[in-house]
Order: sequence, then C-alpha cells, then structure tokens
Amino acid sequence: MNQQMVDDEDRTRAAEIVAEKWKTVLDSSNGLIDPAMPRAAYANPRLRELFPVVSHGALYFSRCIRSPWTQDAGALFPRGGGGFVVIRSSDGTTLGEPETVEEAIDLIVANLPEGCGPAIDGTADDL
Repeated sequence: MNQQMVDDEDRTRAAEIVAEKWKTVLDSSNGLIDPAMPRAAYANPRLRELFPVVSHGALYFSRCIRSPWTQDAGALFPRGGGGFVVIRSSDGTTLGEPETVEEAIDLIVANLPEGCGPAIDGTADDL
C-alpha cells in the first residue's frame, strides 16, 4: 500500500472518530454542559472538524483525536451570571467575554492556530 493511501485512510478514520465524538456530545443529556454550546460549535464547519472535549461545563477543541489533546484553540466556558468566556488554554490567554454563544464561536474560529485543519489521528505531540 502506498503512503498516499495510508494517509487517506488515517484522515478518513480520524474524521469518523471526530464525527462519532460530536454525536456523543450533541446527544448527551447528562447535564455536563449547556447544550447550546456544542450545538453552536457544531454549526461551524471549522469547529465541526476538530475533536470536541467536554470537561467541567466547558467545551474544548483539539486538533488531534488522542490524548494529550491540543490546547491551542479557544475553549468555551459559561460565565457566571450569563455570557461566555473564551480562553486559549495553551497560554492562558482570555480571548474575550462575549455575551452570546454565537459571538463566542466566532471568536474561537477567528483565533484558531495558523494552518488549523481537520483533527489528526494522533496526539498533540504528533503535530
């Protein structure tokens, strides 16, 4: 099998895993996250191709499907009292505190790392 075929299979497998994870997050009714957050993120094609990670009410986006995940895309946190906070975990930068989830998603997309594409089958160390 040539390298191009292997690369295509890896990309296809990663995309399938990302799609499965999004389905799990979107279908979840366990109360771990405000359902409006993943719905708004999934509506954006750039974020839909990244691996979603839910933790402590926040939504993170990884450029890889295996842990350790990347932390260089903005993460979406609900703000006490309403609105949202977008933080880039890799350097602790607060990118903004938008009022609506749509504004938060736009902020995350505007601050994606250069060359950010679909999540790869690997870890942060593989990028």
